[in-house]
Amino acid sequence: MKTNLTHKLTLLACALLGTGSAWAQSQVNLYGRVNLSVERQKVGDVTRNVEQNNSSRWGLKGSEDLGGGLRAGFVLESGFSADTGAASANFFGRVSELDLSGGFGTLRLGNFFSEAYYATADYVSNHNHDTGTSSDALYAYLGRGANKVAYRAPEFAKGLSLEGSISLREAAADHNYDVAVNWDLGDLALGAGYEKAGTQNQFAVRAYYLLGPWRFGGYAQHDNNAFGTGSRTNVRLSGVYLFGLSELHLNAGAAGKTGDVANSSAKQYTVAYNYNLSKRTKVYTFYTKVNDGTAALYGGDFSSLAVGIRHNF
Repeated sequence: MKTNLTHKLTLLACALLGTGSAWAQSQVNLYGRVNLSVERQKVGDVTRNVEQNNSSRWGLKGSEDLGGGLRAGFVLESGFSADTGAASANFFGRVSELDLSGGFGTLRLGNFFSEAYYATADYVSNHNHDTGTSSDALYAYLGRGANKVAYRAPEFAKGLSLEGSISLREAAADHNYDVAVNWDLGDLALGAGYEKAGTQNQFAVRAYYLLGPWRFGGYAQHDNNAFGTGSRTNVRLSGVYLFGLSELHLNAGAAGKTGDVANSSAKQYTVAYNYNLSKRTKVYTFYTKVNDGTAALYGGDFSSLAVGIRHNF
């Protein structure tokens, strides 16, 4: 009886050893960001003091080497309000992605953000990763993340990448289409993005340049029917100066008149100072202001003076 048990345990150990290499090829990582600020905000003529959550989130990402250059991966990301502890109603509403990659490129399925946005507005946002009250209020974001099928091609040339996606109609009125191009040329990085959702569409181009401690970026966007009826052009410029553990940020954007909508142009600017306590933690202060037209296409006049802290894990 003892010999039989020893034999079974030996077989089990051999089986575990035989699968150990496959298990070792799988990995899951926990990551996230907690970002909070205390702000004195002015909305129209009303002033208020606020503890502001700035897109705090946590997530899980993992991958498995399937052999032969093939890899499977996933990302599950959930937003939460760090000021109250409340979880988002749509638990993994930020990202819920499954992907398969290899020499053919990458196939992505699920719910995830617009690559056209990442290639343009987000790329030049700098200060607070385009989150919170200092985020870009004038960019026309048309991307629908749900029910998405995307394909990222292998690099055509060094630093040149292309990705396209379609969000299937299902319960929505229309398909959404999203295309992004990125070209990294070293100190100079270029990008472009296009989105279409029914009668709405937008196209934007972006440039970003490194010059010693300086960072310069900007994008120009043209859209149709994104804010009211008619076409519009939006431009944003950003600059960063790095010295020691400090960062000085300045960015400004201007949106032209939308179609025939009177008093529909708007401007926004932000000035900020960041201090890096470590590679993962920084404190910051900023002042941001949106001068909206009387048509109030961007939510009306707004300003905020803020002090905050952000920690990535």
